[in-house]
Amino acid sequence: MKSLQANDFELFGLPQQFALDRGQLDDTWKALQREAHPDRFAAEGAAAQRVAMQWSVRINEAYQRLKDPLKRAAYLCELRGVPVQAESNTAMPPAFLMQQMQWRETLEDTDEVGALEDLADEVAGERKRVQQSLGQLLDGAEDAQAAVGQVRALMFIDRFAAEVDAKLDRKQ
Repeated sequence: MKSLQANDFELFGLPQQFALDRGQLDDTWKALQREAHPDRFAAEGAAAQRVAMQWSVRINEAYQRLKDPLKRAAYLCELRGVPVQAESNTAMPPAFLMQQMQWRETLEDTDEVGALEDLADEVAGERKRVQQSLGQLLDGAEDAQAAVGQVRALMFIDRFAAEVDAKLDRKQ
């Protein structure tokens, strides 16, 4: 086992980049969980089981962070010395804010399932575009500073997508 202090990418033996192979991530997670499962240490006593439990928790936390594009991008920015600071840094480009306002108006004014599905598709398309941008900024340009703005945009998009999905669920 690696050190509990290893970063998530080191723990999973992955390159420190935004793009990752989800199948490889899942397979590595399962293998690490098997290796660290507390039941494997039952014969070694309570102390060994506690350490195994710490490992299991650490592996799960890393997996949750790496499998989610938003969390993974924010984590990469942090590892590269540019924390997102979403609570204190909320400035966004005017065009993005206008788009958010238009989406919000559409969501408030729309009760038809078809129109809500169209809005959900538009938001999903924007999410995909922002994730591609994050890949280019983090893996290609290695520009964590610019990536932070895209991480914050993705936070808004994910939150709004959840609102659209919730309204769709109520209408169906």
